Amino acid sequence: MDLITSSHGLVQRVQQGDRDAFARLFEKHSRPLAVIIYYQMGSNARRMDEVDDILQETLLRAFRDIDQFEYRSSGSFLRWLARIAGHVIADLARSQNRQKRAGEHVRFRSDTNPGGPEPVDSATPSRIFAENQSLAGFIGKLDLLPEDYRRVILLAKVEGFTTGEIAQQLGKSNEAVALLLHRAIKRLRFLMQGQE
Repeated sequence: MDLITSSHGLVQRVQQGDRDAFARLFEKHSRPLAVIIYYQMGSNARRMDEVDDILQETLLRAFRDIDQFEYRSSGSFLRWLARIAGHVIADLARSQNRQKRAGEHVRFRSDTNPGGPEPVDSATPSRIFAENQSLAGFIGKLDLLPEDYRRVILLAKVEGFTTGEIAQQLGKSNEAVALLLHRAIKRLRFLMQGQE
């Protein structure tokens, strides 16, 4: 395993105090993590600026708690990030419920909230990421897929589960999962080419 570019190697470097390695980890995992966050959020809360805020908070918590991460297998870092994101989403929901009861909800300035306060550092990694990626377009295409296609793509291509792990989660045979994934990817490619 190449410890300079693998997630495991980068995590080891971050745990040893290399902050640049965290930037590389962020770059490597931001897009799949943003997709996971989008689908973890309730359908009424799904907005790209919210995904961006949750992504940023998740990565801040991950950096703070990186010493608690223990490598188990390929994809375990992204799964760890996804669990942190789940906690951030739950915390945000609780916070929003308290703010609604208090009558005030303050959000940072964004395209959808031009009157909000500006964060201290406007060149945050998540904003740079959001500007350079077509995440919304990708998620839009995923949303057009049937639920079983979307789920198998998320498990295999975003979260990095093996065919066997997906088969266990879905209660299907490895062959059925492989066929489902093949069909799902074929349909997604068709949609990504702009054909509907």
